[in-house]
Amino acid sequence: MNILIMTGQLILGLSILVILHELGHFLAARAFKIRVEKFYLFFDAGNFKLFSFKKGETEYGVGWLPLGGYVKIAGMIDESMDKEQLKSPPQPWEFRSKPAWQRLIVMLAGVFVNLILGILIFGFTLLHYEKSYLPLNEINKDGIYASAKGKEIGFEAGDKILRINGKPVERFKDVHSVDLLFGSTFEVERNGKIITIEIPEDFYRREASSRGVRFIEPLNFPFRIDSVFPGLPAANAGLTKSDKILKIDSIEIKSYGQFKELITNSAGRLVAIQTLRGNDTLNMQLTVDSSGIIGILASIPYAQAPYSFGKALSYGYKDAMDMLSANIKGLGKIISGEEKASDSLQGPIGIAQIYGSQWIWAKFWYITGLLSLILAFMNILPIPALDGGHVLFLLIEIVTRRKPSEKVLEYAQIAGMIILLGIMVFAIGNDIMRILR
Repeated sequence: MNILIMTGQLILGLSILVILHELGHFLAARAFKIRVEKFYLFFDAGNFKLFSFKKGETEYGVGWLPLGGYVKIAGMIDESMDKEQLKSPPQPWEFRSKPAWQRLIVMLAGVFVNLILGILIFGFTLLHYEKSYLPLNEINKDGIYASAKGKEIGFEAGDKILRINGKPVERFKDVHSVDLLFGSTFEVERNGKIITIEIPEDFYRREASSRGVRFIEPLNFPFRIDSVFPGLPAANAGLTKSDKILKIDSIEIKSYGQFKELITNSAGRLVAIQTLRGNDTLNMQLTVDSSGIIGILASIPYAQAPYSFGKALSYGYKDAMDMLSANIKGLGKIISGEEKASDSLQGPIGIAQIYGSQWIWAKFWYITGLLSLILAFMNILPIPALDGGHVLFLLIEIVTRRKPSEKVLEYAQIAGMIILLGIMVFAIGNDIMRILR
């Protein structure tokens, strides 16, 4: 059942993205009166299809091979490798007969749709699912809590974040932006002084191996237990709601962040806990479970700020740009050899696992928005057979005022398809190796 849910989410998410991507090409082509012969979700390899119908000049259908989809534009060398029509003189309705700037718009339209779609989905998830955010100025009442990784690079508990890369920050979640983990500068206030802290360029590696513990968290507040889960170590030891934890193994507890870190680091170990209940000081012992959990929660005492429509859209744009920037930096590290492609590249199995074995709509839409941005980024890469490859040849044509020969385009298309097939085989093999490990 889990596999079916993961597969279903992957197919639905990619189907939405592929249809809208190809719709971008389709609408741009039709705007310039270019004939579109086919519009397909999935590939109809061998001319086999699940169903199809024809309306006007275009055949619409669903193929049997779930590897994306395509539009077949008349007079264009594409993945169909249909060279027969190119033997006849160019017709007014064909792609090849149009000015280079029109052909450029047609090729960019799919990427543009994926980019806009990613921004809109991010904005939608903020407005409809998250609904509010934790303002940084609320956290600065007590300052941040720095975990061991945060302390390594210079943060301390109680630091108040003022600016990141010279700019003020409104949401606390932005301090964990993936883009910042590739190198950034934090300005913090500490004991009335302004301190500058540099995030190293390889910090994303440390965060990736953090097992859920962030380098800084909004947990530097004194606390009492808000709820206790029955059957877990805290309840079994006798801890109750409203207890104030004073010490763990003789270490004085000053904040929830400190408490959480000590418990996490004590996984599978017996710890002594001193707690205040009313006017009574109680001492007890409990064994932290192997995942570093004892089964209590504390409420974060900070007011959330609601997302307005405009603010959600604005932050949807910001989050999308941060994600694209992180992808560009990540690709640069792979090309330079600083990162292994096998550590970063996900195939369909890996993507399905990211969606997860539970169908949670908030997560589904976020991952789909993320994939939309990744598709936009990957498609614009200057690899023949991708939109970016066509864009590259069109830009060369515009600059040189010379159109590449159809033979050059044909061979480039074949080379690009071989490259893409190689990447796909590598990604799927990489997914399988991860499972076996």
